[in-house]
Amino acid sequence: MSVVLNFKSHISELFSLALRQVAPDHADVAILIERPKLASHGDYACNLAMQLAKPLRKSPREIAQALIAALPKSDVIGKIEIAGAGFINLVLTEAAKQQIVHAVLHAGAGYGHIHLGMGRKLQVEFVSANPTGPLHVGHGRGAAVGDCLCNVLHAAGWNVTREFYYNDAGVQIDNLMRSVQLRCKGITPQDSSWPEDGYRGDYIADVARAYMDRETVEADDQHFTGEGDPDDEGAIRRFAVAYLRREQDLDLRAFNVEFDVFSLESQLYRDGHVENVVQQLIASGHTYEQDNALWLRTTDFGDDKDRVMKKSDGGYTYFVPDVAYHLEKWKRGFVRVINEQGADHHSTITRVRAGLQALNVGIPKGWPEYVLHQMVTVLKNGEEVKISKRAGSYVTLRDLIDEVGCDATRYFLAARHPDSQLIFDIDLAKSKSNDNPVYYIQYAHARISTVLEIWGGERLSLINADVSLLNGEYEIALLQHLIDYPQVIENAAMDLAPHHVAFYLKELAAAFHSYYNASRFLVDDEATKCARLALIAAAAQVMKNGLALLGISAPEKM
Repeated sequence: MSVVLNFKSHISELFSLALRQVAPDHADVAILIERPKLASHGDYACNLAMQLAKPLRKSPREIAQALIAALPKSDVIGKIEIAGAGFINLVLTEAAKQQIVHAVLHAGAGYGHIHLGMGRKLQVEFVSANPTGPLHVGHGRGAAVGDCLCNVLHAAGWNVTREFYYNDAGVQIDNLMRSVQLRCKGITPQDSSWPEDGYRGDYIADVARAYMDRETVEADDQHFTGEGDPDDEGAIRRFAVAYLRREQDLDLRAFNVEFDVFSLESQLYRDGHVENVVQQLIASGHTYEQDNALWLRTTDFGDDKDRVMKKSDGGYTYFVPDVAYHLEKWKRGFVRVINEQGADHHSTITRVRAGLQALNVGIPKGWPEYVLHQMVTVLKNGEEVKISKRAGSYVTLRDLIDEVGCDATRYFLAARHPDSQLIFDIDLAKSKSNDNPVYYIQYAHARISTVLEIWGGERLSLINADVSLLNGEYEIALLQHLIDYPQVIENAAMDLAPHHVAFYLKELAAAFHSYYNASRFLVDDEATKCARLALIAAAAQVMKNGLALLGISAPEKM
């Protein structure tokens, strides 16, 4: 029997071939293969006959019969039947399901990887925090979702570039510079002269002290030495940005997040990209002057009103450098660009896309794509935590990592749909109980590792196990979860939703724990023992693969 790595794709291909015979004029119809909600309806269902009924002017059941007759033979399909008005239900052979164990053990870390992206270039921009303070928990959610999304898209066959863009120019950086300068001169936030928009966290004092001590700081993209002169605003500005970028880098490394590219807003101005894009927009005919300001006619591209590009004081509004930045992304050859940002960036989407469309350089309408995450509420002892000793006014990412560890922080921040409000319960994340999904999943992997260690045999020998012996209720359930994993990756990549992986891993762990509690693995019968050990070894491999997509460790002992 041939080993199939992705049953859903295999069945879809079979129906695609049948469709060419039954309705060649409609061969481009999307073929939807789904897992039925009820096990009694089979392993997979196809509604293709329903879709073709209207264009072919035939009954769905008649079309379903024709499709079944035209389906190429496959040794993975055991039974096909027509249900209801014309749904086609399929049941896999028991042997096909059992062979997934061999498929997983052969593929190892590569099991579940698909070729959806075909190696095309894709960029994900995420975190992109201004260098004005420590990363807060909201940045942490963006880091977790963005990094997991990159891992998922890579597993789905995309050539992924991780990018961090930060605004090192503008009013916020001016406020940062002024705050550090005042600290350098011994003025504190308690002083009446402290500016209303000044930064008050203790970290500002740390920056000022390092600057006056002429400390050298290095980040992934920054290198600067403090001048020690409290009146040199330019030096203070550059040092403060470099210092806080280093602090952000340290936080991100503690969170197992690394970037391929760093982009600076100031560089867009220095290289003339902002001015060039403004001139291109003027030349496009989509701008006009009014009230001593330059406007972009964004209503030409679906916005509810036109937007100011250049204010009466000569400064550009914030979306203009964003347009310039994304034009540069397009020139760098990215087929897709995905921005993972906080939900407060929602208003920029239409403006940036309108600006890119107005340039008339061939950028698709829905480019770039956006994943927006909602706020995070942190609870401890049942009460909301709102401030940090370090930042003063908010909970930092490092607070969470130090409190509950990297693994739990990453899981909890990525385990729900980004568009949903998230409550981060510190007590739950620290608990060693089945209520804590991180513990529950990692404990499943550790349990398997312990069983295999007690067995003491060579794991590679399990590839030769007689998997036809895996026909018990819990074994079939676990096999089905292993079969589902490639589809989970595809769904997560298509939906830009890495939380699908988190949900799946919890279900896989539950299936294993049920099997573990109901069965013995180290039995006397050698064939049965090897078959069961092969199954749980495959389950451990898939757990490890899925946890890797979430950036979480797979411990062998707990």
